[in-house]
Amino acid sequence: MRENKLRTLWQADQAAINGWLAIPNSFSAEVMAHQGWDSLTIDLQHGVIDYAQMVTMLQAISTTATVPVVRVPWLEPGIIMKTLDAGAYGVICPMVNSRDEAARLVSYTRYAPRGVRSFGPVRAMYYSGPDYPVHANDTVVAFAMIETRQALDRLDDILSVEGLDAVYIGPSDLSLSMGCRPVFDEVDAPVAQAIAHIAERAKAHGVQCGIHNGLTSVALARRELGYRFLTVSSDARLIAAGAQQVLGAMRAG
Repeated sequence: MRENKLRTLWQADQAAINGWLAIPNSFSAEVMAHQGWDSLTIDLQHGVIDYAQMVTMLQAISTTATVPVVRVPWLEPGIIMKTLDAGAYGVICPMVNSRDEAARLVSYTRYAPRGVRSFGPVRAMYYSGPDYPVHANDTVVAFAMIETRQALDRLDDILSVEGLDAVYIGPSDLSLSMGCRPVFDEVDAPVAQAIAHIAERAKAHGVQCGIHNGLTSVALARRELGYRFLTVSSDARLIAAGAQQVLGAMRAG
């Protein structure tokens, strides 16, 4: 069974540096994977990527040691199970607002007797190895997104769900839910307090926590708070930023 580097890093209390893929293209995914990210997340929720495109992107990531993660569109068992069958080693599920929803997420990512995942790891066995059925429950990672006031109010209930590996913070949606500006980095004071609180409570429950960032400086500061899965920017944003840098230098010259 191929290791899940996220679990290895977390066991050593190290942070994983996660890249974000919104462009539906296997070559761009391959290029990103070869840059040395610890993990790459394919975004099926807000990216312009469909399932078939996701599979080719997973294949491209497989040419490296980068861990493949997918953010699914919603808490729906079909897409979660198909994503794992395609070879994702982590699933990020948006808008998890209660203990029941977190428990359902975990159950969809685990085979019986620990869950209700249907058996059919069509591509996963090629990616991970023939012993995938034996080790999958202890290898794949389930992230519940904490991005609403309701989830924040029920945080300890969500974190207490057995088998939940990690939570993932969407600062923009969390900000909106709290009546603040929807930004990644320079969040308003109540959101900054919530981000610190989530890290503290996650540590108390033995659950890992991740967060979306736009700037490396902010990601590094959040690492100090205890965040161990740090997304920085995205493929689309990095292309735009690189192009702007070149054009700015050329026009200034």
